[in-house]
Amino acid sequence: MKKIIVILLLFVSGITFAQSFNKTKLDSLFQILEAKDKFMGSVAVSENGKLIYTKSIGKDVVESNKKTSNLTKYRVGSISKMFTSVLLFKAIEEKKLSLNQTIESYFPAIENANKITIGNLLNHRSGIHNFTSDPEYSKYSSEPKSSKEMIAIIAKRKSDFEPNTKAEYSNSNYVLLSYILEQTYKKSYKELVQSKIVKPLGLKNTYLGSKINTETNECFSYSFADKWNKETETDMSIPIGAGAMVSNPTDLVQFIESLFSGKLISKASLEQMKTMQDNYGMGIFQVPFYDKIGFGHTGGIDGFRSALSYFPESKLSVAITSNGMIYPNNDIVIALLSAYYNREFKNPTFEVIKLKSEDLDTYLGEYASPDFPLKIAITKDNTKLMAQATGQSAFPLEATEKDKFEFRMAGIKLEFNPKVNQMTIIQGGRTNILTKK
Repeated sequence: MKKIIVILLLFVSGITFAQSFNKTKLDSLFQILEAKDKFMGSVAVSENGKLIYTKSIGKDVVESNKKTSNLTKYRVGSISKMFTSVLLFKAIEEKKLSLNQTIESYFPAIENANKITIGNLLNHRSGIHNFTSDPEYSKYSSEPKSSKEMIAIIAKRKSDFEPNTKAEYSNSNYVLLSYILEQTYKKSYKELVQSKIVKPLGLKNTYLGSKINTETNECFSYSFADKWNKETETDMSIPIGAGAMVSNPTDLVQFIESLFSGKLISKASLEQMKTMQDNYGMGIFQVPFYDKIGFGHTGGIDGFRSALSYFPESKLSVAITSNGMIYPNNDIVIALLSAYYNREFKNPTFEVIKLKSEDLDTYLGEYASPDFPLKIAITKDNTKLMAQATGQSAFPLEATEKDKFEFRMAGIKLEFNPKVNQMTIIQGGRTNILTKK
């Protein structure tokens, strides 16, 4: 449910040769990730409806050493929003709802409900505050909530902005859309997904989640701090159509291929879904890769991370789901796309330089820049360098070269220049230079 959007760097690409798909190098990438215990999850690549690559590594249950397989099922977080959007457009095509209708008859207690449309909910232009951003969210996220309770939680906050004046990601929008669907059809969201998407497409591993059941090939999620630690479970009554779907990569590529081939909604509806306004579509985002433009969504809930994209020009689908990662999913997606589009990519070595505690002293301090929104405090914990951005948790850094450190899980690189008291932070293709106070 977290806002985790795959943005791949946009460059000029050459001619595509799908027949030269670099399976061997991908296999070596996953061999390295598994040997170094840097990633747990599954991937699938499909061209024109046919799987051309799958891989699963890691463990479903670390504590019992239960290994991951292609049958493993994951919570896919905000990829759920694509399912919700499809259901909304189905309802619109059935003339049960319209994009322009306002939501006051459903949620009279929500501020500006008489101005907010279903379309505004779909493309995050409602102004409704994102409930998962509130500090108290973590206190109740593992407890079941009724629709009445969730509506009250969402309604108690004031609007963040006037409806349709800008866009800002909010899980609240898609929780409310789920309830609109349930009221419209007089059926549960679970039943609607099953009858209108899962059953028609013959998906075998996709459904609205509940408590994790490893006996049915579901997996737990983990975060890493010296060892894999099991994450708490969000109760799926809370995110519902904003983030409660369970699936796996082979089902996900089938879902998105069916969406783009007209098996779920009309071409006109898909075009509306794909239309970007302030970088948001209606349950979908653009995914650029060099000169190619794909469409899809990412997801994050508990320790699960996922990404799904489709490139219409190549009829290419790529899906990744993980239940534990140190090496970023985004880097794996780049490798998968590079293997297909015949582009060079470098496999990691995970070489780490061992430093003494006193070696870290030259880097310690608080770094800031007028052009960077956060201050970064650099501290140490024995022989480990730590970084902490304003208002966020501290994270460990690994030394990769002299004066160079990484936090691979978030794709962050820090390069220090002690002579001039500066630190360069590199993330997502952006570079900022901060100065030590």
